[in-house]
Amino acid sequence: MKQLTVLSSVLLLALSGCGKKEGMETPGAGKKITVGFSQIGAESAWRTANTQSIKDEAGKRGINLQFSDAQQKQENQIKALRSFIAQGVDVIAFSPVVETGWEPVLQEIKQAGIPVILTDRAVDVSDLSLFTTFIGSDFVEEGRRAGKWLAEKTGGKAQIAELVGTPGSAPAIDRKKGFEEVLAKYPGMKIIKSQSGDFTRAKGKEVMESFLKAPDAKQINVLFAHNDDMALGAIQAMEEAGVKPGQDILIVSIDGVKNAFEAMAAGKLNCTVECNPLIGPQLFDAVDSIMAKKDLSKRLVVQEGVFDQSKAAAELPSRKY
Repeated sequence: MKQLTVLSSVLLLALSGCGKKEGMETPGAGKKITVGFSQIGAESAWRTANTQSIKDEAGKRGINLQFSDAQQKQENQIKALRSFIAQGVDVIAFSPVVETGWEPVLQEIKQAGIPVILTDRAVDVSDLSLFTTFIGSDFVEEGRRAGKWLAEKTGGKAQIAELVGTPGSAPAIDRKKGFEEVLAKYPGMKIIKSQSGDFTRAKGKEVMESFLKAPDAKQINVLFAHNDDMALGAIQAMEEAGVKPGQDILIVSIDGVKNAFEAMAAGKLNCTVECNPLIGPQLFDAVDSIMAKKDLSKRLVVQEGVFDQSKAAAELPSRKY
């Protein structure tokens, strides 16, 4: 009987350790949860607000946040993810610079038994079990919204210059796809120039300068920018070239940052499609669910809107980013 009791105790101990990574601390254990987060960089006002939201929410919840800035380089992110594995963090979250090239390191994370949350941008992998959930915007729908607003505003006739985001990134691919879906319905709306501005204000200005120096520059009557920062850089280039932004060239962009609302209030930007960066609460709600072993949807979408000049002044005081 005594031997049976000892055997039962051993079995109970073994079962209690099943499926739990060594060193992982549960919320009820009175110890901090550790989350490793790899951010793309600080290429825009949107990204800065996104980072601040995550850091602020981690602080409010007493999360031990191990934060890494990849400076827009995939190799830096992969290095950070491997560092998180070595540290034995409880959860890994990251916003991928580009869509592809993640499978090997995600396999390593899976083998280490660490759950992964994707934020803002998705990855292209053959095995969807390599991540637990993806929290972010519907970039294709954002592109559609920009296209629909423009079609209505121009009556379906536009000669468009396009400032594309970082090549290979999910928002650049998907926003273009959604925008072109709408253009396919309007033969009078055509993209006549398209080049990457890498999601930065400086590069957006540089590319717009080259557009305005081209022989067919006067044909451009619309600018579609994949984010507000590139649009704001383009506005600078237009003003320096004697072109009136928002009048001579209609401008629609994506993100909805405060500077974009200021530009709309000044009549220099016509429309911004919101891409909400304040996902800190949603991210750490997901972390809590993972730690409590609750089921999570594979896709968590952020709620967003569309704003044009008519809404800018009223909306501006309440913008948090």
